Parts: sequence; structure tokens; C-alpha cells
Amino acid sequence: MKRIIILLSLLTYCQLAWSQGFLRTERTNIINDEGNVLLRSIGTGNWMIQEGYMMQSTGANINTHTQFREKLEEQIGKRKTAKFYDAWLENHFTKADLDSMKAWGFNSVRVALHYKWFTLPIEEEKEVKGTLTNTWLDKGFAMTDQLLEWCEANEMYLILDMHGAPGGQGKDANISDYDTDKPSLWESKENQDKLTALWIKLADRYKDNIWIGGYDLINEPNWGFNGSGSANGCGCSENDQIWDLHERLIQAIRTVDQNHIVYVSGNCWGNTYAGFENHSLKDVDDNMVITFHKYWNYNSDVSVQGWLEMREKFQLPLWMSEAGENSNTWFSDCIALFEFNNIGWSWWPVKKSRVNNILKVDTPQSYKDLLAAWEKGEDLSKKETYNAVMEYMESHKNENCIVAPDVIYAMMGQSTTNLTSPYTSHKINTPILFADYDMGRNRYAYFDHVSADYHVDTHKERAVWNSGYSYRNDGVDIGIENDATYVGWTEDGEWLKYTIQIASSGVYSIEVNYSAEEHDGALELTKNHIVLGEAILPKNGKPFDWRTVEMKNISLSEGNNELVFKIKKGGIHLKDFVIKKAKEL
Repeated sequence: MKRIIILLSLLTYCQLAWSQGFLRTERTNIINDEGNVLLRSIGTGNWMIQEGYMMQSTGANINTHTQFREKLEEQIGKRKTAKFYDAWLENHFTKADLDSMKAWGFNSVRVALHYKWFTLPIEEEKEVKGTLTNTWLDKGFAMTDQLLEWCEANEMYLILDMHGAPGGQGKDANISDYDTDKPSLWESKENQDKLTALWIKLADRYKDNIWIGGYDLINEPNWGFNGSGSANGCGCSENDQIWDLHERLIQAIRTVDQNHIVYVSGNCWGNTYAGFENHSLKDVDDNMVITFHKYWNYNSDVSVQGWLEMREKFQLPLWMSEAGENSNTWFSDCIALFEFNNIGWSWWPVKKSRVNNILKVDTPQSYKDLLAAWEKGEDLSKKETYNAVMEYMESHKNENCIVAPDVIYAMMGQSTTNLTSPYTSHKINTPILFADYDMGRNRYAYFDHVSADYHVDTHKERAVWNSGYSYRNDGVDIGIENDATYVGWTEDGEWLKYTIQIASSGVYSIEVNYSAEEHDGALELTKNHIVLGEAILPKNGKPFDWRTVEMKNISLSEGNNELVFKIKKGGIHLKDFVIKKAKEL
């Protein structure tokens, strides 16, 4: 009887799991059997295709996946290079990463694929009767199979993103792994044949799996055709080669898989659709989605108006398949804009060595030393080089990454509210870092004059929202000096809010640890817009020479107290403060 009950339970679970059916389109919506689905996704980034900026190697002019691999092979040999890549692929993105994403509220993952894990480059294939063979490699398929198993276990959709197509699909080689000495995807029939065969192979393999969210056919095409636009295809009026290849890929996929969504991309890093309305691609399939990418522009209604008009005109759903690389303010405003307009989204990437990801990688010193040597045109020993890249691999393991609660809150909590939330719990008689202000939007959790980068729209230099590039991803400027985390680069009028639990009402004192090298600073402490105290921070003439001033007679009440430190006179560094009880009220 017990075995029967277990079997019935398993059958019930399976019926529930499969009741949603395939992810698919219905007019301008993406749906499953349970209704509308808003994709909240994140990209795997540097896992299967390495980009120079995430490998931090661009300063050494090592910009692409293949360039990095070739550099390693030159330095440590092919055997140890292969050993590094085996470890990288095994550890960079794991089930622990996906489990975390599920817990934080994501419902899908966009896996960036490099074709080289699935098949050989055309230059390495054999020719039989005038046609190149396709040699299939187990590695890529096995990794994708395993990732799909993790997605199934978490009931998350997996969207396959061809990030590195045969030959490279864009002049921006950092993204596409394009080699200028070889024919690109657009210049080679053989590369297009290989891409078509690869998509058929993938679609046939996954055609019956409901957790496949679809096929993102070509990531960020950026190629100038017939001199009608820039080298990267921006302003290009002649995009028929892109539409032709998309149509060919879709028709090929449909010979084996009629179930899954196909996602199409325009030119100019996925954003130029000139000529689409006059091409048969727009009508080639009834399970198709238009994608676009969004970086460094304003999050205004105008910024998506053209996409909304396109959705209505062609009666095709939209998916914003890549955004990121900005501040928390930009993230929350952007996601709020998308979700208000029923546009699903995918962020980029899940982890790297900067502050603006949900998982932050702490770059080991050995890898920094390796990069510094390469930038000087020097080499380390084989042992030092191998150890450095292996330590860099280790730093990407889930358990070695630093979780960024502020980034998670910006994406999953802050986008729909102006409410703030404590970054961490605070206690009296214990130093509270000024950098541990509440999580939330600019002007609600803090105020800083620069809180995001909009250089695409401002046509100015890239804006730096956190001048210290450390600790958090807000407009607040945070630095680290001799292991001391501090708020710096302060300007008049900026402020920081802290939610602090007080056990009993009373009169307290607050000791502020600061550094004022060039001139006196000034702080004002408020609660509910009522001034509780003020302090002059005398100049001490030395950088990071921490001094203490005391703010006395601060009345705090039992329960949560939202305290705001306003910088009346900036140019100071603020390290921490300590709340001490003086007497009961």
C-alpha cells in the first residue's frame, strides 16, 4: 500500500509539472497552459563563452574567447589549458547557482552558448564530395543536458542563446568571438550551413521538453551590409541577410520541432529591424518572438515606445533578452518599465568581478598579477600562469562568490515599490558601516547626484555612479582602504538612511568615525524630517586618519528608527558610527 501511495504521489506531481504545457506565443503574449508568462531571466555570461571584459584581459589586448584560449595554450600548453577549461565549465555555473536564482525569484535562464563546444570550426572539418562534414562534440550537449535537468528540478525555463555562432555574427568580436582573419557567419555559406545543422541538432534533441523556453537564434548581430550603415549595422537599411538566415533557421528547426518558441534579433547588437516589415520572415512562423537589448539609455516610456508599436503592428510578443551593466537605480527603473508594459526580460550576466551582478567574484591576487604581466608584454612561469587561472576559476564557484543583496533587491523588490529595506541588521554599541545604508531607490534610501549611467542618451562620457567601484551598486561612492570600507567622494546635500531597531526608548549618543583631509565637514542627523543632532567634523589633514566626533542627546524610540545622515559639508570620508545609550526616557 505504501508503495502505491508513493507511486500515486509521483504521478500527481508529474501531472502538475506537465500541466503547464509548452511555453508558446498567443498573439502578443508569451503563455503556457496556465496563462500569461512574464520571463524573468538572467544570462549565464562567461560560462560557455568567455568575453574579454569579464576575463579582465582587454588591457592585454586579449578580447575574445579564442584569443584567451590561444594565449593559455601558448603559455602553459594544450594539455593544461584543456584541464583549465574542464574545471571552468564544471564550476563556473552549477546547480547551486540555479537554485539560488530560483530562490531569488527568477523563472528562467538564458544560457549563452559557444558553437565550439558542440561542433568543430569549418576550418577543421573534412570535405566529402564538395561538402564539409559536421563533427559533433559531446561536451556542449552534455553541459546543456545537465543544465536542463537543473532547470526541470527548479521548474525554470531554459532558453538557448547562440552567443557565439560559427564564424562570429558581429564585428564586436568580444561578444561573438569573431576572427578577422577568417570568414564571418555573414561571409561564409559553410558557417551558415553549420549553424543551421547545429540548430536542427539542438531542436531535435529538446523538441519534447517543456522546460525549454525556446531558441534565441543569433545573439546580437552587428554587421554592416552594403555600406548602408555603420560597421556594426547601426542605421543599416539593408538587413536582408539577417532576415534570410533567421528564416532559414526557423524553417530548419520546424522540420524537427514544432513546439518551441523561436526568438529573432535585429542588427546593431539586436536593435535595428529596418527592412523587417518588407521581409517574409515576419510571417514565417506563428510561434515567434521579437527580441531587443537595452543598455545605458533612459528608462522612459519613449525608450520602449518603438518596440510597443512594433509588437502591435506585427502582432508578435516582445522579449528584452539582454540588459544590465548599470546601477541598481537603472535596474529597478528598467524592470519596472518592462513589467508595466508586459515585456519579459533577461539580465546580463549572473556573475563577474564587479559590483553590479547578483554574484560578485573576488579576483585573486595571482590572477591580477598575471594580467599585469600580460599588459606589460611579459610572461609569468608556466606554474604561476596555471595556478593563476585555476585560482580565478575557483573564485567563480558559487560558494566563493559574494551574494549582492542590494542587486537582488533592485531587481526583485525595488522595481515595484519606493519602500526601503535594511541592508543588514544593526546593533547598538557595535560599529555600523556608513556603507550599510538601507536598500532602495535614490532619494528614498539615499541621495547621490549621480546614480546611473545614461551615456547612450546623454552623448557624454560613461557616468560612474560609484566612484570607489566597491561594495555596492548604488550611486553612493564607496571605497576600501587598508580593509576599511568607507563612504567617500561626498558632496553637499547627499544623504544616507538606516533602519535601526532600538530595544527601549531613551537618550543616546552617536560616535562618528570619519576622515577630513582638506577642510571641515558637517553632518546632520534626522528622523521623520526632524533634526535630532548636528556635528562638525574638524579637518585632520591626513587621508584615512580616522577620528571620532560624538553627537549627544539623540532621542530614539523603541522599535524601528529610520535615521538619516545628511552631509551638510562634503569632501569627507565616513567610515562607521556607534550608537550608545546614555539614559532611559
